[in-house]
Amino acid sequence: MVYMCFYKQKRKNAETNERENAQVKEAKMMTKVQLQEHEMPTAWYNLAADLPHPVPPPLGGDGKPIGPDQLAAVFPMNLIEQEMSSERWIDIPQEVLAILYRWRPSPLHRAYGLEKALKTPARIYYKNEGVSAAGSHKPNTAVPQAYYNKVAGIEKLTTETGAGQWGSALSFACSQFGLGCKIYMVKSSYDHKPYRKHLMQTWGGVCVASPSTQTKAGRDILAAHPDSPGSLGIAISEAVEEAVSDPSGKTKYALGSVLNHVMLHQTIIGLETKKQLAIFGEKKVDQIIACAGGGSNFAGLSFPFLADKMAGADIEIIPVEPTSCPSLTKGKYCYDLGDVAGMTPYLPMYTLGHSFMPHAMHAGGLRYHGMSPLVSQALREGLLNPSSVPQLECFKAAVLFARSEGLVVAPETSHAVAQVIREAEKAREEGKEKVIIFGLSGHGMLDLQGYADYFAGLLQDYEYPEEEVKAAIAALPGFSTIAAIH
Repeated sequence: MVYMCFYKQKRKNAETNERENAQVKEAKMMTKVQLQEHEMPTAWYNLAADLPHPVPPPLGGDGKPIGPDQLAAVFPMNLIEQEMSSERWIDIPQEVLAILYRWRPSPLHRAYGLEKALKTPARIYYKNEGVSAAGSHKPNTAVPQAYYNKVAGIEKLTTETGAGQWGSALSFACSQFGLGCKIYMVKSSYDHKPYRKHLMQTWGGVCVASPSTQTKAGRDILAAHPDSPGSLGIAISEAVEEAVSDPSGKTKYALGSVLNHVMLHQTIIGLETKKQLAIFGEKKVDQIIACAGGGSNFAGLSFPFLADKMAGADIEIIPVEPTSCPSLTKGKYCYDLGDVAGMTPYLPMYTLGHSFMPHAMHAGGLRYHGMSPLVSQALREGLLNPSSVPQLECFKAAVLFARSEGLVVAPETSHAVAQVIREAEKAREEGKEKVIIFGLSGHGMLDLQGYADYFAGLLQDYEYPEEEVKAAIAALPGFSTIAAIH
């Protein structure tokens, strides 16, 4: 009897091992993992709950911390509550989930083609946010922002946009909730990316080039710099000015990056990725890579993994920015305005100075002078390893990715691809296996002019002069300095 029980248990163990081996073999052969709708996260992760030190509070023009009431002219109170929340998990409303289900969960792909092209032992995965209605990660926060404003009785939203991805996303989201939408688009992108304007118009958005003559902030900039290519800082000034100038109080401002509640909404990306990696059979991640401008795409993928890193996991997390707009790698950590005209509070962030006028490169979504306070705090804590990449290397990487994987990525995403290639080549040289995850923040099908200019040899690299950063920082008020973390 004992022998029979032993035999049955041995056979059962063999069957279990065979089943597990089959699952591992299947995982190794998979090209992508697509979760079911019921597997999508139903709560956002708030990094502020777990950082070793809290993010310093925003300040008013007098250098004193501001409270919820001072933000109420710009944002509805339900979003202000999220902005200031220290809760680790915040539930996603069912009305928001219902719209996100149209493209979420987004797929996680194994980049077999790129691995083969690079002859690397690294296993490379990318989270494809280009499958959304607007073709980028931006609707992940545009939809909840439109929802919370609608619930608060708001009728119209104003915003800025660089490359046009955020303006497109907010136009889409407003159309779903019956809200008006006005977008100030950075002039250099407005001129180079006409189809983004048409996309916004299709969803009911009104798009104007910034700086414009429709606001005092815009007119002042044009008076001083008639040929200004514009910047996100200028466009923010115009959008905020229009929102706060509405006497009815029915117009609010929506921001596509930088602020805490925007970072929060994007964490659905990383939360999904964790589940998908488990299905792929990956038990350890070595590197998380994503492009970073204001920080939302980077935060969305990395923040859930930052929680693991703070708990002891050995993960390198790399935000990648342009050498022409290097807020993390060359900026200073201090209090600075979020816009040019001084319409916003002073935020604690790595910054090039709010007067920074970025080079008119094609990655318009990364042309912002400052970085999210949450991302900035994570860097201060030593949790991030930022990198900057020049424009020509980015387009070269994007072309290789297109020819090996088939997808044409947005110029912003090309920065992440370039860094991935650097890391994969390093793994090949060292003969080390490692798992690299990167964020494909958006497709490049409406950004083909940038590729055309690259192939025509019209693009050039540009490195922002450090002396200009020093001059911009020197102009900040005395209370801008923040004590170092010990």
